Amino acid sequence: MESLVLMENNTDYFVVKNTDNAASVEGIIINESCTENGIGFMEEQDTVTMMSILVIGVFLSLLIFLSVAGNILVCVAIYTDRGLRRIGNLFLASLAIADLFVACLVMTFAGVNDILGYWIFGAQFCDTWVAFDVMCSTASILNLCAISLDRYIHIKDPLRYGRWVTRRIALVTIATIWLLAGLISFVPISLGLHRPPQPLVYNAGGQNYPTCALDLTPTYAVVSSCISFYVPCIVMIGIYCRLYCYAQKHVKNIRAITRPIDLPDAAIKKKSTKQKNKALHIHLHNHHSSPYHVSDHKAAITVGIIMGVFLICWVPFFCINIVTAFCKTCIPDITFKILTWLGYSNSAFNPIIYSIFNTEFREAFKRILTTHYPDWCKCGYQSVSLHNDKYVTDYGTKTLVVNARRNGSFGEFSSEHLSCESVRQTRVNSEKDILEDISAI
Repeated sequence: MESLVLMENNTDYFVVKNTDNAASVEGIIINESCTENGIGFMEEQDTVTMMSILVIGVFLSLLIFLSVAGNILVCVAIYTDRGLRRIGNLFLASLAIADLFVACLVMTFAGVNDILGYWIFGAQFCDTWVAFDVMCSTASILNLCAISLDRYIHIKDPLRYGRWVTRRIALVTIATIWLLAGLISFVPISLGLHRPPQPLVYNAGGQNYPTCALDLTPTYAVVSSCISFYVPCIVMIGIYCRLYCYAQKHVKNIRAITRPIDLPDAAIKKKSTKQKNKALHIHLHNHHSSPYHVSDHKAAITVGIIMGVFLICWVPFFCINIVTAFCKTCIPDITFKILTWLGYSNSAFNPIIYSIFNTEFREAFKRILTTHYPDWCKCGYQSVSLHNDKYVTDYGTKTLVVNARRNGSFGEFSSEHLSCESVRQTRVNSEKDILEDISAI
C-alpha cells in the first residue's frame, strides 16, 4: 500500500511514497532540487547585496572626498589670500578644520564600519572614534553659531565691531569652542559614562563580530545633544531672524536715498580722434540686473539656505539620538545610519554655503584652482585684481586706477583718455555688503 502526499514548497509540488527505496530516492531528488533553488536564490541575493554595497561605497567615498577637498580649499584660501585674513574668517577657518576632522577621523571609519556591518579597528579605538565623532560634530556646530554671532555684530554695529571682536577675543572664543567640545566627548567617554555596560555584537554565520555604534545612555544623550545642538540651534535661529529683518530694513533705507551720480565730460579729457568719450557714469544700483525686489528675494533665499541646510542635516539625527537612548528598538538600524550620514553631510555642504556663495572666496578658489585669472573684463582690455582692492585697467596707452573699498565707498581715481566709449565701474555698495555678509555667515 502506498500513499501520496502533496507538499507545497512555494510553487513546487512533489510526491512522497511510502516505499522506502522510492522515498529515499525521491527524497534525495527533492533535496537536491531544493538545494539548487536555494543556491540560485542566494546567488541572486548576493549579487544584489554586492551591487548595493558598491553603490553605497561610491556614494560615501564621493561625500568624503567633497568634504575633504572643500574644507582644505577653504583653509588654503584663507592662508594664502591676504584679503581673507580677517578676524571674522578665523571662525570660518576653525569651522573648516572641524569639518575636515569629521571627514578624515569620523566619516572614513564610519563608512568602513557601515559597509562591512561590524567593527574591524579594535575595541579600544572604538571609544576613541566615538569621542572624535562627538567632539568634531560639536565643534562644527558651535563654530557655525560663533560665525552667525560674529556676522550679526559686524552688520548690526560695524563701528564697535573692531573693539568688540579683536583677534585675541576671536582666538579665545575658538579655543573655548574646542575645549567645550573636548570636555563633552573625551572626558565622559574615557570614563565609560556614555554607553550601557553590555557590548553590542553582530552575529553572522554563527559567529559573533564586534560592533561600534553610538549607543548612549539617556543622561549622556540628553546633555550632549543640548550642548552640541539644541542650544546653538536656538541661538542661530534667533540671530538669523534678526539679521534678515535688519537686511530688509537696510535695503529699504538704501532704496529711499539712492540716486545715480554723473560726472561731467570735463572730468575725462578727450584726445582720441576715433571715439567719443561720454560722461563716466557710476551706477549706485544696477537697475537692469539687480532690482530691489531681486535683492530682497536674494536675502530671503540666502537666509533660507543657511538655516534650511543646517536644520535638515542635523535635526533628524539629534531627535532620534535621544529617542534611541530611551528606546533601543524604536528606531531601525538602517534609519539611524542614514540620518547619521545626513548629519555628516553638513560638513560637505558648509564649504559651499559659507564660502562659495561669497564673492571673495570664489575669486580665491579660482586663483588656487587655475593658473591664470579669468577674463572678467568685457570691454576688450586686460585687468589685474590686486589684494588691496586696487583695480588697474590697461587700455594700451593709458591707465585707469580705481581704489575700491569694501565699506561701500570709493577712493580716489584718475583717468586719462580711454579707448572704450564708456566705462562702468560697479561699486561694492552697502546693500551688497549686507547680502554678502549674510552669505558669509
